[in-house]
Amino acid sequence: IMMKLALIRTSMLMALDITQERGLSHLDYKYLDGTPVCRFPLFNFLEPLPMDWMYFVYLVMFLGAVGIMLGCFYRLACLMFISTYWYIFFLDKTAWNNHSYLYGLIGFQLTLMDANRYWSVDGLRNPKKRNAHVPLWNYTLLRTQIFLVYFIAGVKKLDADWVEGYSMKYLAHHWLFDPFRLLLPVELISLMVVHGGGLILDLSAGYLLFFDATRPVAFFFVSYFHCMNSQLFSIGMFAYTMLATSPLFCYTDWPRRFFGYFPEFLRPVLPLVSPPSRPSSSCVYPTPSTGSIQQQDSPASPKPSKPRFRHKLAAVFTIIYITEQLFLPYSHFITQGYNNWTNGLYGYSWDMMVHSRSHQHVKITYRDGVTGEIGYLNPGVFTQSKRWKDHGDMLKQYATCLSHTLPRFNISDPQIYFDIWVSINDRFQQRIFDPRVDIVKADWSPFRPNPWLMPLLVDLSPWRTKFDEIEGTLDNQTEVVFIADFPGLHLENYVSEDLGNTSVQVLQGELKVEIVEEKRNYTLAPGERMQLPAGAYHRVYTVSGAPSCYMYIYVNTTEAALQKNFTMLLELQEKVRNGTETEPLPPELQPLITGLGDEGTEVNATDPVLRLFLKRQKRLEEKKKRREAPVLERLDRFLSKKYYMIRRGFLMTAIAMRNLAVGLPPLEQLKREVDFANMKPPEEDANRNEQLKDETAHAEL
Repeated sequence: IMMKLALIRTSMLMALDITQERGLSHLDYKYLDGTPVCRFPLFNFLEPLPMDWMYFVYLVMFLGAVGIMLGCFYRLACLMFISTYWYIFFLDKTAWNNHSYLYGLIGFQLTLMDANRYWSVDGLRNPKKRNAHVPLWNYTLLRTQIFLVYFIAGVKKLDADWVEGYSMKYLAHHWLFDPFRLLLPVELISLMVVHGGGLILDLSAGYLLFFDATRPVAFFFVSYFHCMNSQLFSIGMFAYTMLATSPLFCYTDWPRRFFGYFPEFLRPVLPLVSPPSRPSSSCVYPTPSTGSIQQQDSPASPKPSKPRFRHKLAAVFTIIYITEQLFLPYSHFITQGYNNWTNGLYGYSWDMMVHSRSHQHVKITYRDGVTGEIGYLNPGVFTQSKRWKDHGDMLKQYATCLSHTLPRFNISDPQIYFDIWVSINDRFQQRIFDPRVDIVKADWSPFRPNPWLMPLLVDLSPWRTKFDEIEGTLDNQTEVVFIADFPGLHLENYVSEDLGNTSVQVLQGELKVEIVEEKRNYTLAPGERMQLPAGAYHRVYTVSGAPSCYMYIYVNTTEAALQKNFTMLLELQEKVRNGTETEPLPPELQPLITGLGDEGTEVNATDPVLRLFLKRQKRLEEKKKRREAPVLERLDRFLSKKYYMIRRGFLMTAIAMRNLAVGLPPLEQLKREVDFANMKPPEEDANRNEQLKDETAHAEL
């Protein structure tokens, strides 16, 4: 019974996940035929099918998940699910994460298990399967898998960055931690609650769930933990899947005992209670002891049996699988080509949330191999993902794809260079790959270290304690960016005219700053600072023998002036509303009284600053209204959003199946069908229109 309940919960969440995180609702955007898109499969020979056939693949996967949930043609349903799931999984490394990997593992395990013995369509069709026992190794495998997810995630969090509180530092400002602010400052919330609590829970959750005495406590903390994660991160159904698997650690008969407390008149509609379970050929039953002879004579008691070949094979498989799951998270010494600053592809190591990254600067340079012409590409052009910036294997695939795509734009034999600046766990912004290497021709192997990966400057990590001190000395309008660079390299940068007060200051090493237009060089030693001209390019060279550290300090003077105007308008608006403003408002400021209630008022707000201020106020009021809305209203908004998302996925699937069956309809009919599938909630359409107007207002300003 417990196996079936776990199966229903997990497979239902997998089916829901297909329409969301797996991408059924926006599949046409990802696999639109004819678009030049660079993709990142695990194996380069893997290609997506035509779009309508991709919808067919997703339909097979969805039907497989539903079949697993209902126990209908169970083995076939499992094969349908895992074959399509792993194909989609291998097709796009940029979508990999730990819970996507976990879904595939659970699907594989279920294929080999007897999870269709209770409350299943197969049980109705085949009396031998109905209410039959489930082998203990099935539970052992699932429990061990969930235990490893927790425990290895905890072991990975023993990383120094996590223990010292740098990995998820920003989480402490989330509203979920507001209750802790009554007792602790934000810094201690980050260190003790976010990082310390996460470490202790992951290390102990599996053990606490295993023992009877600690299981209720584990249920409370694990449930609280996953409910928080569902709000903190965009992780699809993962939090709910982990909640659904927690009861696996209970005794196998807990559903029977639980439903046994229901009133007698409900028993006929509770197939989980009766009839009693029956022996199964998949199980091995020991010879009962002398004190249980009477139980042996009971018709429901299984007869003793000896292990057969299939039972021994199941035992061997269980041992091999658990060993493999213990080995894989630490197998990065084999697949060294996938190692960057962190080990391996993110997805099968259970190193969840241990590393956070920020990207300050990304530049893609191409050189025509025939003419020598140099040009630049927008970062992310011809691709739909951003994860290529952190992984050498994906960067190699991206460069290869660009080398095949750019000749269409009269760029022959292109050379591709990437200059990517990354900060990991609040360190300095630094280069992750060598910008002097042509990645198209660069050597890369999955089994050798990446030769063009720049080392992480871990020796500079102690500077992180000084970052807060430096930032604490700045006012609210001043920003700072901390940079580290290697000897012999330089950073070319442009100071926008909006940044009217920008300077560079050396923290360590020696710099040479070149102002390109002036054709002048300035040498800076540690502690020295230099003002940079706005609206001009400059280059910062590291001329010391060791890596240099420096910081940009800047003020967005345009934004500061705008905020000053906003403050003045807000004060004036408050005075008008509370009656303390005695002077009449000039005609151009009259919209401060009437607001943006209709289109006519919006037209009257001719001043772009005033119009932007009123739009901002309206947006803040709507945001406050949504945040303070009653629970039922927020639930209705959430369900409405999910409904339209799932609705679009199924309608687009129906269109694709019709196209495969009878061919494409006339273009006008296809357009009407897609427009009908794209229908959005009225509130979302209004917000989208408002966003477009805001963008127009920003452009005018």
